[in-house]
Amino acid sequence: MESKTKLTIGAVIEKPGNSIINKTAGWRALQPIVNKDKCIACHQCWVSCPDMAIKVNPKIKKAVVDYNYCKGCGICSQVCPTKAIHMQREDK
Repeated sequence: MESKTKLTIGAVIEKPGNSIINKTAGWRALQPIVNKDKCIACHQCWVSCPDMAIKVNPKIKKAVVDYNYCKGCGICSQVCPTKAIHMQREDK
């Protein structure tokens, strides 16, 4: 069976901004859940997220997860000093 998807040699991304177009979190098994009552807006989760999936809500200055890009690695929950973020199995 022939694939209709054409990949570049080495799967190199040739167009900048490609991750904005392509949602990258489809294989996530766990998702971070933020308890906004426990969040002290230290932004350690935002600084530590390797996928830039943690955003800071400008109105409340607290963490918000962009589930389109979160891979479920759990780093945010590990660095949170108040344990305001816990990882939960995602139902798909």
